[in-house]
Amino acid sequence: MVMGLELLFMFSPFAVVLFGLLGEKFKVPKLREVVAIILSVFTLVSVWMLYNLQQASPTKILVVALGGAPPLGACFEIDMLSIYMAFSAALLGLFATIYSYSYMKHDTRLTEYYTLLSALVTGIIGVSFAGDFFTFFVFWELMGIASYVLVAFRKENWGPVEAGFKYMVMGAVGSTMLLLGIALIYGMAGTVNFAQISNSLHTGGAGLWMMVAMLVFVVGFGVKSAIVPLHTWLPDAHPEAPSPISAMLSGILIETALYGLTRILYIVFPTADFSLMIAGLAVVTMSFANIVAVLQTDIKRMLAYSSISQMGYMLVGVAGGGIMGLTGVFLHIFNHSLMKGLAFFSAGSMIEESGTRDIDKMRGIAKVMPITSLTMFIALLGLGGVPGTAGFISKYLLFGSALAPGYWWLTIIAVLNSALSMVYYLRVMKALVGQPKEALKATKEAPPLMLGVTVAMATLIILFGIWPAPMIAYATEAAKALLNLTNYVKVILP
Repeated sequence: MVMGLELLFMFSPFAVVLFGLLGEKFKVPKLREVVAIILSVFTLVSVWMLYNLQQASPTKILVVALGGAPPLGACFEIDMLSIYMAFSAALLGLFATIYSYSYMKHDTRLTEYYTLLSALVTGIIGVSFAGDFFTFFVFWELMGIASYVLVAFRKENWGPVEAGFKYMVMGAVGSTMLLLGIALIYGMAGTVNFAQISNSLHTGGAGLWMMVAMLVFVVGFGVKSAIVPLHTWLPDAHPEAPSPISAMLSGILIETALYGLTRILYIVFPTADFSLMIAGLAVVTMSFANIVAVLQTDIKRMLAYSSISQMGYMLVGVAGGGIMGLTGVFLHIFNHSLMKGLAFFSAGSMIEESGTRDIDKMRGIAKVMPITSLTMFIALLGLGGVPGTAGFISKYLLFGSALAPGYWWLTIIAVLNSALSMVYYLRVMKALVGQPKEALKATKEAPPLMLGVTVAMATLIILFGIWPAPMIAYATEAAKALLNLTNYVKVILP
């Protein structure tokens, strides 16, 4: 009964639709926004309650049957890693919903918007909790469909429609590859339950079909996680999507795809089979993205390429493996959700007030939007890994983890890429503090609610930069949960 109450967040999209329609009927249009924010708070609280239940469990894993009893039926298998990812999604989803209250006030079809945003968060949490491929794929598609429509939400302009269509086509190809990988694994293991698959295949050798399945999964997850060369949808989608959606895409959606890839790789394949391949993808992804980001003049497009480079850094931790590497991956997932979410929120406020995405045309905006500009500086310094920000400690763990398997060259390349990223971060900061252009002198600071969100996120970035111990502890527990396959299997197959 208690577990059922805490999983009610899955019905949040339906509640948003219901109250949205009631609000329109009874001429209370802001009802949907208030309900959406309340449900976002409830989702975050639900994840916290599940965390308490999970910690109280003798096995540290909760199993929720969604049909027949697992392993025959679909299920949630909720461990510390699942909770960690769900919390990151719920927190950023709450910030995005509150920010949208003011940011989206000039748009129409807002019942549709908040429903899709709620569905996106629900999909991400469902993917995080899934204990089998059937459940995983259902929520994966919910997450995907919601994000496709949200990218193209402002359909009165051609740009969002084109970006959304491109994203949908590439996402469909990625989902098809994912289905192919699931079919191959099912053919070899005779099941779609993660625990049974691990029990059947993880100790096996790297046979031909296992290698084919691994490559198919890398491609399938690689599209959604924007791994180069499968990244091309992301730089188009981010500039055209509403800024809260850009924050969700970069801040948690692509990381959810990385979570899926990491979970499946560690459940099904021995680390030695994929470590070097992932290291190579990390080098290509971060190097290409950072070089292209330097050339961008559109601030949202620049931030999009920055997200791709950050994905490359996280792949370093996946390749490095072990407690250090995976702790770095999961810590950076949380930190990046705050830092990149804040960067897009701050950029969204600047674009909303100035009417431009061009970095040069924003020159001097810090003089008229000082608080928003300060929060943007904190986000960019965090993304660059400057000490005193949350990004520093997670990058330290990520880059250091590559030394354990002997990938010293990967550590050097990652450090050089991180230094290169500061080139375009500092370019933006320099432009914002320059002499204001005449067109910007009438620009005013962002609305209080949008400002409150950015200030709160900036505070967390500094707080977890100075006092990282709590999040390091949670990320370490998440890493241990992924590596402890014996316990993960034993809960389903005692």
